[in-house]
Amino acid sequence: MRKANLYAVMTAAAVSMAILSGCSGSQTTASTAAETTTAAETTAEETTTAETIAAEADDEENYDTGDASMDNTRNQDEIGENELLVVSFGTSYNDSRRLTVGAIENAIEAAFPDYSVRRGFTSQIIIDHIKKRDGVAIDNVAEALNRAIDNGVKTLVVQPTHLMNGLEYTDLVNELAENSDAFEHVAVGEPLLTSDDDFKAVISAITDATKEYDDGETAICFMGHGTEADSNAVYQKMQDMLKEEGFDHYYVGTVEATPSCEDVIAQVKEGSYKKVVLEPLMIVAGDHANNDMAGDEEDSWKSQFEAAGYDVTCLVRGLGELEPIQQLFVQHAQAAIDSLAK
Repeated sequence: MRKANLYAVMTAAAVSMAILSGCSGSQTTASTAAETTTAAETTAEETTTAETIAAEADDEENYDTGDASMDNTRNQDEIGENELLVVSFGTSYNDSRRLTVGAIENAIEAAFPDYSVRRGFTSQIIIDHIKKRDGVAIDNVAEALNRAIDNGVKTLVVQPTHLMNGLEYTDLVNELAENSDAFEHVAVGEPLLTSDDDFKAVISAITDATKEYDDGETAICFMGHGTEADSNAVYQKMQDMLKEEGFDHYYVGTVEATPSCEDVIAQVKEGSYKKVVLEPLMIVAGDHANNDMAGDEEDSWKSQFEAAGYDVTCLVRGLGELEPIQQLFVQHAQAAIDSLAK
């Protein structure tokens, strides 16, 4: 049983990677998907991740990120035999953490009353910063797994809140594989954007949430993180599917890869827009959303669009705040639970 569940975990990750690779035109088999990331791609994403967490860890006390005590860290014991561990990269922006990651956890808890929902963050720097600044302890993945083992958990279902199947998702799958023998049953859910139906559901959520701005003279631009890995193809796929669905005033770009802000501005200039709405295509609204997108520095998206002559409105909210996004993670967790019965 343990080997079968472990195989299911690894196969799910490989299949998801194959889907994303197909978006960029490459042919990658499921059996080798997790092994084909090049050293250059790994270095690029590690550098990007380091820059992101360093920026978040640098939010000094004059940043008002909200009351950390309002957030449920979900690191309690007395778990029981069934645990649903929600794994996120994390953010040190307290309000956004509660309204996004916390809201996703709450939705999953409501959907699965037979499971104890717990939290694990993958960014140790963010965990350490929150602990130092706010005195609040959040488990990393290893600590969360050890807590599950110490509490005698038999069935462990892990649902990541990652946007895509990138290197962080693969690392999570590998860490679970190393600890799978400690549990009778292990399953892992898929990231947010895995199947075509996922893309359609996310498109429906973000266009519905911004429909009041879709007046024909406003360009609605979503800012993703971006990566040099093959999984960056999700952003172009999102753009293509938006156009296919008839959302011609919607644009997608990234902070760290392509399409860049300059690319998006060039596309917007092809239209006759007077105004621009900016919103992050990220689960949380952390440093990238508050500074790279909505900041006053001259290289922020807001400043660059204003310099191009547009009236800019910034919606600083993470995807995790949207109820349809929360429910999509619930669906992925349900699929993971269903896989245990096969």
